[in-house]
Amino acid sequence: MKKNALTLTVVANMTSNYGEGMGNIASVQKVFKNRHVYSMRSRESLKNAIMVSSGMYDDLQTEGSGGTNKVVNQKKVDKDLNASNCRALEGGYMNTTNSTYIRKSSFYITDAIACESFVNENRFHNNLYLATNLAKSKKINLQDKAGEAGLMPYQYEYDKSLKVYSITIDLEMIGKDANFENEEGYQEASNEEKANRVNSLLSAVENLSLVVKGNLDNAEPLFVVGGLSERKTHYFENVVKVKDNKLVLCDDLCDKISKGFYVAMLKGETFDNESEVVQKLNPISVTTFFDKVRQDVNEYYGV
Repeated sequence: MKKNALTLTVVANMTSNYGEGMGNIASVQKVFKNRHVYSMRSRESLKNAIMVSSGMYDDLQTEGSGGTNKVVNQKKVDKDLNASNCRALEGGYMNTTNSTYIRKSSFYITDAIACESFVNENRFHNNLYLATNLAKSKKINLQDKAGEAGLMPYQYEYDKSLKVYSITIDLEMIGKDANFENEEGYQEASNEEKANRVNSLLSAVENLSLVVKGNLDNAEPLFVVGGLSERKTHYFENVVKVKDNKLVLCDDLCDKISKGFYVAMLKGETFDNESEVVQKLNPISVTTFFDKVRQDVNEYYGV
């Protein structure tokens, strides 16, 4: 059975994204499972960050539809601009401008869920310097007329912790758009372009960086496992766990790795059982891991 999918499961130290706020209070997104509350970064936020970081959104074109009071933004799609020649459409689209065109994403990402239950950490801020500057220019007393000076205290929950997420790419679907056909059938990118798209996604995961509330967040993989797979699913999603800051080294994880997959770890005492991980899994470096996977992708597409 040919390996037509690429799957990775990653442990990274990253911040959460934010959900709906109440007034001047911003709350991180959370999920409830196993009778505990865990912070998370949503799959939509992760997917957008990866598309931007990979350069896949560099050729994105959008258009608006609807009335003057409500405009619906959507990715521009037509017979001359589709997933075969526009990288930005690789993540899927639905366009209803004239006819309705729907193409599913070529890759799927899970939510990045924290390994430990959420502990609330509030950060308190204000715009005192700006308000003081405005009060001075208006020649008013900041304490007496704080509202007129625009003084605004605010707070938000902060979370940066180990989180686990998975990404799986359908290698057969990359660069193809079945909604539009030419004389040779459906439109399709070259194998070289397909390999470049997949490798761009891999590089984005390898060097993922996020900006949240003014904080620059290095979300590179601390532990990653995966490679080309026969199954188009998150193959390692159920066996990569971190408990009490230790990577869980279960037999099922070892068995799955032995079926032709790579495993890598960034050595820096992130996990309390790092020496045990090295002894049992013999991980390669993260850089070597992604180099090997990119080489496998090139061989798959014959470039």
